[in-house]
Amino acid sequence: MTRFWALSAAGFAATAISFGPARMGFGLFVPEFRAAFALSSADIGLISGLGFLGFFIGLLVAQALLARRGPELPVVAGLVVATAGLLAVALAPNAPVLAGGVFLATASAGFAWTPFNDAVHRTVPDWWRPAALSTISSGTSIGVAGAGLAALGMVGLGLSWRMCWALFAGASALALWVNVRALRDLDRAPEAMPRAWRGLVQPVAAPLFGIGFVYGTTSAIYVSFAADRAVAAGGLPGVPVDAVPALIFILYGLCGFSGLMTGRLKARLGLPGLLRALMLAGAGSLALVALAPGHWAGLIPSAGLQGVHVMMTSAVLAFWSERLYPGLPSLSFTAALLAMAAGSVLGPAVAGVMSDMAGPRAMFLVAAALPALLAAGLRDRHAHDRPAPGARAGQGT
Repeated sequence: MTRFWALSAAGFAATAISFGPARMGFGLFVPEFRAAFALSSADIGLISGLGFLGFFIGLLVAQALLARRGPELPVVAGLVVATAGLLAVALAPNAPVLAGGVFLATASAGFAWTPFNDAVHRTVPDWWRPAALSTISSGTSIGVAGAGLAALGMVGLGLSWRMCWALFAGASALALWVNVRALRDLDRAPEAMPRAWRGLVQPVAAPLFGIGFVYGTTSAIYVSFAADRAVAAGGLPGVPVDAVPALIFILYGLCGFSGLMTGRLKARLGLPGLLRALMLAGAGSLALVALAPGHWAGLIPSAGLQGVHVMMTSAVLAFWSERLYPGLPSLSFTAALLAMAAGSVLGPAVAGVMSDMAGPRAMFLVAAALPALLAAGLRDRHAHDRPAPGARAGQGT
């Protein structure tokens, strides 16, 4: 039980920081960054895409460090990078330094997830693993909602956005201390993780990677531009316009707790049915922010649907990849996240240019069409959770 509580607390802290303010904070504060650094929509998309490139690189580095040194080094390295990036944003004198800080902060998310899957798998008894992994994953929702509350406090107390980012950096340093203490005696797995990337490239896995790519594309567009879209539309009736981004991210994070229900919904709807529902939720979220960004009936359901879409889809990627490749749970999940990260890099960059050329409404509607078309074209034969041909149950971890 000591290991259960130690890993649960450490993982919760790491994901709360890396997937909360470090990964989502840029989009939350885009209106402030636009004003402070005279950023265009193309600039915003470029900086956001650069951050998600850091996430992509972080995933690869974390997998290599995990195989060679065990969970401690990638997690600690990720939180060091998060602290440095968050502090760089707080102190940024210009847009290039801002971009560098966003790159470092977002890269930390690539380090935080798969090492804890490995640690829990090897050191926590089987009957406690679901509770430990659920606690760790819930850090994401708390981190996003907490970042939104900090931004709301900024508006209420009249604080600078720089003070919020300094607070985020301090919280990251605290999470770093917690993880150093919790992970210091964990070694790597007894057997080196197999280098079997090529074995993951099979036709049966194409839907997994395709959905991961579209999910990454559209969710990154939402995180990067939704708050800015709402502010530009004048905000919500009865709410200070500066408080609207915070409300969006608070609701986004709170609705993300629906991710804990993913397994039950999958049992009821089946994997294809659940995927269709999640893609339609993502499409609806983007369409609402395109069509009704200044109305309660549009913006609030949009944020809630996006939280459901993001947290449940990420949970699906985790168990779907493990079911396809039961002998390679860490490597296959990393591959799914890499597909997501690739979409996250391209999505905001292209969306920023499109927004400047055709306007944010058209950009969001085009983005909404991607998951809608995917849901329409998805057939039951495309999504199953049986092991892929040649997958071996005992092929490493």
